[in-house]
Amino acid sequence: MQSAGPFSIVGPVSKRNPIIAAVPGRFAPLYVPAVIDLVLVLIFCAIGRRSHDETGALAGLATTAWPFLIGAVVGWVATWALYRDKFDAFFLVPTGIIVWVSTVAIGMVLRAISGQGTAFSFVVVATTVLALFLLGWRALARVVSARKN
Repeated sequence: MQSAGPFSIVGPVSKRNPIIAAVPGRFAPLYVPAVIDLVLVLIFCAIGRRSHDETGALAGLATTAWPFLIGAVVGWVATWALYRDKFDAFFLVPTGIIVWVSTVAIGMVLRAISGQGTAFSFVVVATTVLALFLLGWRALARVVSARKN
């Protein structure tokens, strides 16, 4: 059996992670849920840019996304540092909540510092959509896992 290291979640995939199809008893790579979070942040930013008919595809997306991506990474690092012994990337609490709050809070601060918009309506939309995305997939994973067990 593969040992848990810095790039593994604690616990067997068969009991914790219905999203990753892996051999029961093996450990799921930590980067998989992190990539899910980062891709969902990128999707949020792409949807926002599309809804405002903004141009400059990749450069514009990078400009919009970098504050939120940094926030998500900080959330991941903070969660892992605080809960290292019992860290599970698929938990709504604390992982999902910390990653979500960090993504929004740090993302908005970095947007303000870099001269990007932080209108109240945008903060509300970002907070809501990122909650749906970053907490939603974890909740769905738990429901699927509970049904399998």
